[in-house]
Amino acid sequence: MPKLSLLILSFGLLLTWLFPSALPAATPGQQDTYTFSAPPWESATEGKAKYEPIAEYLSNVTGKKVVYQYPGSWDGYRKNMTQGKYDIVFDSAHFNDYRATKLNHKIIVKAPDLHRFVVIVRKDNKRYRNINQLVGRTICTQSPPDLSTLMLLKEFTNPVRQPSLVSTKGWRKIYQGVQSGRCIAGILPIGGLQKMDKGLLKSKIVYRAKPMPNQAFSVGPRVKRIDQVKIAGALTSPDAYVPTSKLRQAFSINGKRFILTSNKEYAGMANYLKDQWGYY
Repeated sequence: MPKLSLLILSFGLLLTWLFPSALPAATPGQQDTYTFSAPPWESATEGKAKYEPIAEYLSNVTGKKVVYQYPGSWDGYRKNMTQGKYDIVFDSAHFNDYRATKLNHKIIVKAPDLHRFVVIVRKDNKRYRNINQLVGRTICTQSPPDLSTLMLLKEFTNPVRQPSLVSTKGWRKIYQGVQSGRCIAGILPIGGLQKMDKGLLKSKIVYRAKPMPNQAFSVGPRVKRIDQVKIAGALTSPDAYVPTSKLRQAFSINGKRFILTSNKEYAGMANYLKDQWGYY
């Protein structure tokens, strides 16, 4: 693929300029298989549909076998991630910064724009106008340690005055949980909300969180220097449009490509994990 080869070379030079220490030399005897994973935001079947095309694409690019591994549960994800079992990971800002600071990962490619969470109630709910009124009320959220949930809890510093979290897997189910009355409120990305409720005809935003760095790919210390360059170049190439289509659709970045980033952009985000068991 001549076009991709030129892009990989260009991105290799750019990566070296952006963060020259980001690409450590490989150690002898490294395996030729890389494990790729992401949090269990979805079912195993949905995860495979979303991530296996990317694993196959990166296998072709690097010449190494890249295997997608569904973590099964948040606890399984925590254990495997903190033990350094993943070589390539796609997830939220706080996990990326954690791996960068604790596991010597390099954050190389991110989704464009900033990540913006909002808390919503139904449009016809006149009682709730701001987040402070949700003390003790039900809020549909992803299970902790999802970044949206940890960010929400930071707004309620008094443990006895927190909302009642209703664990809900998937942004669409969170939105549906609010509309059906299962929960008073829900937290989800603004991009996902606008996709499900264009024009906000059925929803009312009662809180807008501070914008955060978007989801990103990181690579671990077992990934060889040349493969880090190839992966970064491949994921930001036009050739990634098809293999990343389901992932981009899930995060409402359909019309855009992934872009280069670095550890510096995510510095401090791991603080959201400080109060979560098993990370520090």
